[in-house]
This record gives sequence, structure tokens and C-alpha cells, in this order.
Amino acid sequence: MPSARGSGTLIDLFAGAGGLSCGLEQAGFRPVLANEMVSQFAHTYQINHPETKVIVGDVRKVDEKEIHNLVSEYGEIDLIAGGPPCQGFSVNAPVRSLDDPRNHLFEEYLRIVREIQPKAVLIENVPGIVSLGKGTVVEQIYKELESMGYKVNHRILFAGHYGVPQLRFRTIIIGIRDYSGEIVFPKPEFYATAVANFQKSKELCYSLTPFDEFVLKPKVTVHDAIGDLPQIEGGEKKTTYDYVVEPQCEYQKILRDGSKEITSHWCSRLSDINKERLKYIPVGGSWRDIPYDLLPKGLQRAKRSDHTKRYGRLDPNELCSTVLTKCDPHWGSFFHPDQPRTISIREAARIQSFPDKYRFTGSMTEQYEQVGNAVPPLLAKAVGKCIMEMIRSADNERTASAK
Repeated sequence: MPSARGSGTLIDLFAGAGGLSCGLEQAGFRPVLANEMVSQFAHTYQINHPETKVIVGDVRKVDEKEIHNLVSEYGEIDLIAGGPPCQGFSVNAPVRSLDDPRNHLFEEYLRIVREIQPKAVLIENVPGIVSLGKGTVVEQIYKELESMGYKVNHRILFAGHYGVPQLRFRTIIIGIRDYSGEIVFPKPEFYATAVANFQKSKELCYSLTPFDEFVLKPKVTVHDAIGDLPQIEGGEKKTTYDYVVEPQCEYQKILRDGSKEITSHWCSRLSDINKERLKYIPVGGSWRDIPYDLLPKGLQRAKRSDHTKRYGRLDPNELCSTVLTKCDPHWGSFFHPDQPRTISIREAARIQSFPDKYRFTGSMTEQYEQVGNAVPPLLAKAVGKCIMEMIRSADNERTASAK
């Protein structure tokens, strides 16, 4: 069985600031070891997971025997989870190639899995990993895991289906060792819809019917996510804020649990030209609403069908566009719905479903990167609950076969 009921041991590779661990903890896992290459990201992970051993450095230089020794006190590890850096897989990458060295970091993940032999494995990545190399990357992951005794399956999950107020898709690959049952993925819980920005592999996504609107919970909106946070001005550097209103919805209540103050609620000051552009952009609007002579040169040459999210002002009653490593208006729809600024780090974290008690460290740029690179914790929680149940089923199978 997991080390204690509802408390499975977890190793988090490519851990970043810890979004995956944060959600998996909520599902009942306990991170005992994490590896992250970027020291500032690792620092954020460590202060939020003080009891976890954090190895800072390139995973390619981590000795799997050393990891084995570090976790030996915990006995069998329940889950190894991780998201190898995905820039080379992204459908937005200029060139998607198997020659990109970042696209082979999954081999390092599998090297450590082979040594530790956890009961379950979880790999998360962007949808583009599915079609990379005409599917050979995912095919190789299957081949390697199956040779180690894992039953494997994958799907593309939409974060909005699990209460995350964001247009974000992630590929989830799950492997369970010595397991004859079906690999189960979390079913949608919230009625949220989106048009995928990838053409291939849409059959791997859950699709909702109009009837589901009457069965599932209403989607969590931008207003649900950030509507209770204090008003600020761009360029302020106040360290903490008090809550000024009571939670206005269940989402705010959940994310405020255990927190007495608001941190990282700051953003850059808008340039004069962006302040002027913003005057013309209505809620839900974008660069198309800006007068031609105020547009950046690149967008003056753009087709109306291009760059649909750039210079967007968020609609409080809808989902946010994908939170990126920069909440820059030139990158997407990141203008606050009713304040003349971009969304703050804390607002981006709320939209990613990080609890308010989760602290981010480093410069403003580093904190936005940590938030944007993370797996939404509520998505990780939904996946983790399924994995926990499958681990228990596999344990029961082994126990029954041993009798």
C-alpha cells in the first residue's frame, strides 16, 4: 500500500517552483525528494516544501544511485512525477525538432524511474509532445515504461475542466506498475470549453456536450479567481497586502485557506504608449480595437485573424488565456479587466490555482516565470487522486496474487 493511507511518497523531477507537488500533496502524496536545475525556482520549492530534500542542478548530472540512497529510508516510492522542459515540444516553438536537446530530457526521467522502480509514474507536458517526431517520442516513452512492467496510457487534459480558470491544455502520461486494470484519467468536473490551439490529437481531449452544462459545476471565471484582491497600481512594490473583503466564491475561499496576507501582488508599470492603447480596448477586446497608428509595427502588418490574444483585456466572466512566463500584453491577453495595468504575479498564481499561502521568491521576472512554467495545482490534484486509487488497486492485486 502507499506508505500510509492517503500519504504516498513522491519524487518530483524538473520540479520548478512546485506546482505539480502542490497539487499532488492535495491528492494525498508527500514529496520526499525533488530536483530542479534553476536555483531560484528550487528556492521557491524549498520554502514551500521545507521537509522535502531538494537537489539543485542539472538532472543529467544527478546520479540515480545517489537518489536511491537518499530515498532508501522511505522504502518503496509510490510516485515519480515530472515535466521535462517543454519549450522544444510546444506548438508555439519556431522549430519543433527531435534534434533539440531539451526533447531528450525525458530519457533522464526514465533513467531515474528505471533505478527507483516506483509504483506509478506521471509525465506531464504540452500537447505538442504527442505529435513530435510523428509520435515517436511518446511511442518511445511507452516502450521504455512497458519494458519496466508499467501499464501506460495518455490523454490531453483541459485545466478548465478541473476548476482552473484558464485556457490551458496539458498532455498527461500515466504508468502504473504490475497493474491489470484500466488507466483512469479524471473526468471533467466543471463546464468549461475552449478551442484547442493544436490541430492534431484532439481525440485525446474530453469533449463536452450541451447536456453537460446541467450536470457539471459552472466554470471558474477570471472574476472568481481575482475579484477579491486589493486594487493596486503598476510599479508598486508593497511586500504584503491585507484582505479587504471576505471570500466571494468557493474558489477564493479554497485558495485563501491557511493564508493571513497576500504576497507577490505586484506588476510592472505600463509604458505611456500601452496606457494609451489600453484606453481603446474594451473588456474581452484585443489589439484589433487599438487605432492603427497606435499599433506596434508588427501588428500594423498583421492580418485580423492573427495574434488573437495580443493586447487583450480579460473578460471577468470568462477564462483567462494561458498564463505564460511573461504576462506581457504583447504576448497575450493579460490586461486586468477593470484596472489600467497587467495582472500581478499573485493574480497569475490565482489563475494557475496556487493557494495564497504559496510564496514565490526572486525578482518580478523570476516570479512570473515560476508561475507561468508551473502545472496548475488543481489539475495536478485531479490527476493525483486517480493515480492514488490505481496504486491501491495495483497493491491489492499484488497482495491477492501472493496468497
